[in-house]
Amino acid sequence: MGRLAAFSVTPLHRSSLWRSTPVDCPLGSPDFINAVVAFEPMTSLKPESLLAELQELEREFGRQLKTVLNEARPLDLDIIAWGDEVRSTPTLVLPHPRAHLRHFVLCPLGELAPDLVLPGQTCTVAQLLVALGPATGVKRMA
Repeated sequence: MGRLAAFSVTPLHRSSLWRSTPVDCPLGSPDFINAVVAFEPMTSLKPESLLAELQELEREFGRQLKTVLNEARPLDLDIIAWGDEVRSTPTLVLPHPRAHLRHFVLCPLGELAPDLVLPGQTCTVAQLLVALGPATGVKRMA
């Protein structure tokens, strides 16, 4: 998370770490550790340039081209939202198209911004969590 501070003009806001069982992953995949970091990006960054920086950081931490859909990886960084921005390009969809459906995204996001309404949604993060029901397979780490 500390490496992400280089992209921000303000201090990072960090959620707790959350352990989750794999969703739509190959059989035998290990649990994942999830978190959300919120920050105000440097004015020189656009969503696509931040994505390129995040992908470079993933490679530095050992991520390789995937050979199997949703396989385990040492680091996976996603842009969940960029303000009120809505876009869909071959390389980037904003907001993240499945964020509102995933406990492992909404639980840590709810720590930081329970009243946030993701672009394209009508419910807050807290309301989305209630609508999804119990967060089975997702647990905040001490």
